Amino acid sequence: MQTNEKKSRQTGEMPGVEVKAAMQGFLSEFSAFRDEIKSKLKEQEDRLNMYDRKSIPASRPILSAVAEVEVPHKKAFSAYLRSGDDDALRGLPVEEKALSTAVSADGGYLVDPQTAEQISGVLRGASSIRAIANVVQVESTAFDVLVDHTDIDAGWANETATQVETGTPQVDRISIPLHELSALPKASQRLLDDTAFDVEGWLASRIADKFARSEGVAFISGDGVDKPTGFLTYPAVAEGSWSWGNLGYVATGNAGDFNGTEPADSIVDLVYSLGARYRANASFVMNSKTAGAVRKMKDADGRFLWSDGLAAGEPARLMGYPVLIAEDMPDIAPDATAIAFGDFAAGYTIAERPDLRILRDPFSAKPHVLFYATKRIGGDVSDFAAIKLLKFSLT
Repeated sequence: MQTNEKKSRQTGEMPGVEVKAAMQGFLSEFSAFRDEIKSKLKEQEDRLNMYDRKSIPASRPILSAVAEVEVPHKKAFSAYLRSGDDDALRGLPVEEKALSTAVSADGGYLVDPQTAEQISGVLRGASSIRAIANVVQVESTAFDVLVDHTDIDAGWANETATQVETGTPQVDRISIPLHELSALPKASQRLLDDTAFDVEGWLASRIADKFARSEGVAFISGDGVDKPTGFLTYPAVAEGSWSWGNLGYVATGNAGDFNGTEPADSIVDLVYSLGARYRANASFVMNSKTAGAVRKMKDADGRFLWSDGLAAGEPARLMGYPVLIAEDMPDIAPDATAIAFGDFAAGYTIAERPDLRILRDPFSAKPHVLFYATKRIGGDVSDFAAIKLLKFSLT
């Protein structure tokens, strides 16, 4: 021992210095090892996160998920229209209402949502009573409207006077049955085989055109037999003797024309024959020929009663009220009710089922393919006090 200590003193080294140097070396190596482990763990975590983003569909935005749901129906529907292949349509999940397919008894398959919305957009934009009427969506075969066409009696009261029993309102139930509206466009199989041909857009335009024309007639003059009941099919009585179940009219004072001396007076009388609570939302309805005669009218100061819309798409106005040009309204003729004025949102109700069905028929009109499109719709007057007519008669 003395020899070792003597050697250490001779070399000038201390035992503690060697231990400290060894410890510092160990700590340095351990720190490098720890940093390497952290780096590897970070790389592994990044790889796992990237894998999750690519493979977990739950992280997709909600709108993307909705789009993915609708696309299979559109592709399947296109395949059915072009070739009659309905396997993909039958395989759609029936629990999804928008994608549910019809059984054979229903007469075809549901149109895909995009095509159905295109048809609905055309119908809403058509010059039809639909544009100003009350339109409701139903799932049943009829729609009931409850109308209270009388006011509940009311009176003033105080704490000591004897109260008198008030009267009860009269409530009418108007049932609007739904009828089947159909269209039958056709195309050649050669055209359907052309992949550049937009079969869905073509079909939507043909169906919408036929539906719009059929609806336009029915909502005005339909007899209610397998079609909606038009408002002009109800009896028209002079406004002074109007009763529920009829439509009141104002006479022009001239058979088949306006009054020769004061033609605009009958228009003014028509407007104010309608109750004040309906006038705020009222519209005129007439065809183009009648509009051509009316727009020439002036008031006592020489100003035209008719004014065109100030912006594109805005309706023309007569005495400040919008005018709907419906070509299915009758022309001016003796005893014709060629002009209607009223709050059609209150006075006329259209009930329809939202689904539209298509049945492909490649056999009945070879070499053409027929597409039988159907929907269910009904319409009827829901408030007889909300619509008034102008009759071209003496009285």
